[in-house]
Amino acid sequence: MSSLILALVLTLQCMGLVLAQDALGTWSIVLGNAGISTMHAAVTRFDTCIMLDRTNIGPTGRMLENGRCRDQPQEAILKHDCYAHSVMYRPDLKTVRSLFIFTDTWCSSGQFFSDGTLWQTGGDAEGARRIRTFTPCDASGDCDWVETTTNLTVRRWYATNHLLPEGNRQIVIGGSGQNSYEFVPKRTPTEGVFPLQFLADNCCQSLYPFVFLLPNGELFIFTNMNAIRLNYITNTVTKTYPTLPDNPRNYPSAGSGVLLPLMWQDGFTKAEILICGGAAVNASTKNQVNRLASKSCGRINPLADAPVWFMETMPIERVMGDMVLLPSGDVLIINGARNGFSGWEKATNAVLFPVSYAPYNKVGTRFTSLQNSTIPRMYHSTANLLADSKVLCAGSNTHQFYTYTGAYPTELRLDVFSPPYTRSSFTNIRPGFIKWPAVISYNQVFSVQFGVKALTGTIGVMQHSAPFATHSFSQGQRQLQLRTGPAVLVSGTVYTVDVTAAPNAIVAPPAYYLFFLVQRGKPGTGKWIQQTL
Repeated sequence: MSSLILALVLTLQCMGLVLAQDALGTWSIVLGNAGISTMHAAVTRFDTCIMLDRTNIGPTGRMLENGRCRDQPQEAILKHDCYAHSVMYRPDLKTVRSLFIFTDTWCSSGQFFSDGTLWQTGGDAEGARRIRTFTPCDASGDCDWVETTTNLTVRRWYATNHLLPEGNRQIVIGGSGQNSYEFVPKRTPTEGVFPLQFLADNCCQSLYPFVFLLPNGELFIFTNMNAIRLNYITNTVTKTYPTLPDNPRNYPSAGSGVLLPLMWQDGFTKAEILICGGAAVNASTKNQVNRLASKSCGRINPLADAPVWFMETMPIERVMGDMVLLPSGDVLIINGARNGFSGWEKATNAVLFPVSYAPYNKVGTRFTSLQNSTIPRMYHSTANLLADSKVLCAGSNTHQFYTYTGAYPTELRLDVFSPPYTRSSFTNIRPGFIKWPAVISYNQVFSVQFGVKALTGTIGVMQHSAPFATHSFSQGQRQLQLRTGPAVLVSGTVYTVDVTAAPNAIVAPPAYYLFFLVQRGKPGTGKWIQQTL
């Protein structure tokens, strides 16, 4: 807890006023041993969470099931390996099942396709050009990873993926030593890679670039301290943006970034991007690893006539933080450290408390420090939004191999942060789905039925993508605020509301999305709906 919040709590206690225990959110450990330290994570339409770590890490905390082992002659550590390096977590039962991954996924990338299949690309060593798929299943299934026979054109280590409006194609951008991008699957049989000089110009702080699909159909690509707008259809850079001040933001500096909610009130034409934190300048150089990280944030409208960065300041410095779009419309900044940069034993002073950022509050009142966790989450950790509107945190391995001693041991526990909107005093105003469509099309007006004990305001609908979270950036993270009509009483505490779907595939590429009903900033439990062409 920050010193300011702590001082406020003590003052209230001295005045005889007790701050509700859950007013700043609560934490709970949901699983004592997931078996792996999660480096990559993605939540599926069945509400399961797929987690991965490196395969070249040696023994993990969990064996593969049913006597399975992996014989991989190109593996660096265990060529005959009976340990799990991927698991599927079920939040409803708080259990994990081992998954079989054959090639090294170290610092790889990923994204869901429109049919809900997760494509996972690249990695290290024998996995650097590999494409793996995972088709999610319900609780009764035995879905697992599949290694495809198709490869990337070049090796991609620390690349970024983004689903394109077609719904059946992704762009894969950058990676260590790769100043280019390519498409999966290819648009033509002979298609290769496309050079991107911008990545070369921002060398060495350009890994895991921040990539966002804008409402005009172009891609905003940020790396190091700079950004461009790319027309990926014509393969041309259409805009170069001012430099974001203060410090590098991409891996290994490990700031984070989000595309703020796209809103129907703006006709889904206004896009704003928020980028926060990261390591200090030259923090990765010798004898500089304890340098204090950045607490600055930059916010920009990339489609404005003359876009500029508007600077704000977080309550505390943070490197390796994760940014999660909450169904309340706020941004949660969670995990990370106060000093150092990304790497094994390269950071200290874990930041235990998350911060929320309210994008449309008055300047100076947008940040709120929230409740402390008891688990440091630093290098190789993740944060993902769940259907119950809580945030699942996993991983943290600041060592080359699994190490259970020292100040920051390898972390196998899973914990969940429950934002303040989940507190019991809000139960009566949190709307819950009763009936909803399984599939919607663009511009469709569809009806949902919901229950709420106290209808006190307008019912909003928030549409969330299913991102691939890794290394302080959630690839493909996207949120839309949809247009809704007035709530109509059915009977008792049951109502219906009409909702207008997103206008096109540029605003919301075809995919499975998690939809939340929200009243006065308080969401209920989300439901998955497939957005189709």
